[in-house]
Amino acid sequence: MEKENIGTEVEGVDALVIKYNLLKKEIGKVIVGQDAVVRNVIISILSRGHCLLIGVPGLAKTLLVNTIARTLGLTYSRIQFTPDLMPSDILGTEILDINPDSTQKREFRFIPGPLFGNIILADEINRCPPKTQSALLEAMEERAVTVAGKRYEMKNPFFVLATQNPIEQEGTYPLPEAQLDRFMFNVWLDYPSLEEELLVVKQTTSDHEAVVDVVLTAEEIIFYQNLIRKIPVTDNVLNYAVKLATNSRPSANGVSEEGMVNKYLSWGAGPRASQFLIIGAKCNAAINGKYSPDIEDVQAVAKPILRHRIIRNYRAEADGVTVEDIIDHLMA
Repeated sequence: MEKENIGTEVEGVDALVIKYNLLKKEIGKVIVGQDAVVRNVIISILSRGHCLLIGVPGLAKTLLVNTIARTLGLTYSRIQFTPDLMPSDILGTEILDINPDSTQKREFRFIPGPLFGNIILADEINRCPPKTQSALLEAMEERAVTVAGKRYEMKNPFFVLATQNPIEQEGTYPLPEAQLDRFMFNVWLDYPSLEEELLVVKQTTSDHEAVVDVVLTAEEIIFYQNLIRKIPVTDNVLNYAVKLATNSRPSANGVSEEGMVNKYLSWGAGPRASQFLIIGAKCNAAINGKYSPDIEDVQAVAKPILRHRIIRNYRAEADGVTVEDIIDHLMA
């Protein structure tokens, strides 16, 4: 690598730290607490990943996504998923229209749906049927959709930030494993502390309205996304991340037959987890002002990346062993 490129990338990382701190400051005008959640969502955006936010109602999941969209200055679409939602409702549809060049000729014209934006809020994503959920798969993976045999590219940058209510099961459809694997992060939102909830109530029961400034443009986001992928990774960090994913697989090489993995897991994380662990570690290092990630950076993003990719068996549920317990065991 040339010295000029190295200098430019170092300056880019330094600038990213400043932008990240500004982002947190602007988001903090609206969102109280939830620092780890905000950090993970920003990491997923800068890593070109999608994020699944899971929490009970009233924890500001939708408000968080809306606030982040405002600070990034990107086009924002909210899709409220319902059991009767059809694929055409989110992808768009073709209509028979008159060609403006000829008053006699009619032709089909594609009308883009709400999925054609930069930040897509898939609110209560588990409420729509599998037919509509599958319509998201191509968009999330390929950044494009196919309608009536034609391929339409999504805007760049493109992110799906989905929310899900874990306690309500009536009228819901569990996300298939293939779709869950498309999400880089599975982020759990917990109840706020007493002090945080007092501040929330004070802010939301008065006439105060926070004004959020735009911190990053679409061009800057794309620049930082490319910058993060150029960050070098040492072999020991690369080996640690890959082994962390492979050791989650039952009966994998190096996993003891009597260990926790074989005892409590049905399936482990796939290769996409290894990729996300590295890119997530790069981004976590960059926003903390480091020019190369270490093992601590991999561990910082391990839980939200592995949480939805390893599947417990009945014995784990009977013994009260959580996914977080197994991930802690793998990292130890």
